[in-house]
Amino acid sequence: MNVFYNTIVFVKDIKKSKRFYETIIGLKVENEYDTIVFYENHFVIHNREEILRTVFGGAEDSPSCNCPKNILIYFETDNIEESYQKIKDENIEIIHPILEQEWGQKVFRFYDPDYHLIEIGEAMHLDYLKK
Repeated sequence: MNVFYNTIVFVKDIKKSKRFYETIIGLKVENEYDTIVFYENHFVIHNREEILRTVFGGAEDSPSCNCPKNILIYFETDNIEESYQKIKDENIEIIHPILEQEWGQKVFRFYDPDYHLIEIGEAMHLDYLKK
């Protein structure tokens, strides 16, 4: 039987991305090595060059990456206004401000340092965040 364990996001600068996910997003590190960081909730960042070398054997064998917009990393919060202000204060590129979606949830979207799409929404799924 196969069981989902984690999602690994490839990043160009592990230190910059680590700071982003810890300081800006607020994730807690569970374990880390020079080229990979394991966070709570099964989220992982890995140095892009190292993981491509591991997977494909060498840079010449790896596919090119223009960071297509084909993944969105989703988080929930108990204070959407505070989360949004933190992103604004850090001068992070925001895709759009807080908007109410057709299903009634407020969300905003922005880019991480590698231009992965990030969404933060008000708590709907995580019971410990709901009030």
